[in-house]
Amino acid sequence: MLISNAYAQTAGASGAAGGLMSFLPIILMFVVLYFLMIRPQMKRQKEQKSMIDALAKGDEVITAGGLLGKVTKVTDAYITVEVAAGTEVVMQKAAVTLLLPKGSIKAL
Repeated sequence: MLISNAYAQTAGASGAAGGLMSFLPIILMFVVLYFLMIRPQMKRQKEQKSMIDALAKGDEVITAGGLLGKVTKVTDAYITVEVAAGTEVVMQKAAVTLLLPKGSIKAL
């Protein structure tokens, strides 16, 4: 005949341990992924949120659009930023990317 018979293999003694060992590399990859990518990103988000919550009148900021200015008014969701003498822009708090040290912007 052209097709040979298939016989079942006998189970070895390391059946349960071998199954766990085959998943070990995948588990290690997730642990490394957590510590190298997920955890630092969560830390950055927490720092960004605390910086946005701490915005106050007189702070000097850089926005996501690249505008530099001084905060003149703060509400719950919006801030007013003076980008030039007499020119104010209203934007969302989330648009602020960086809080500058006092006195960084001298032109205003």
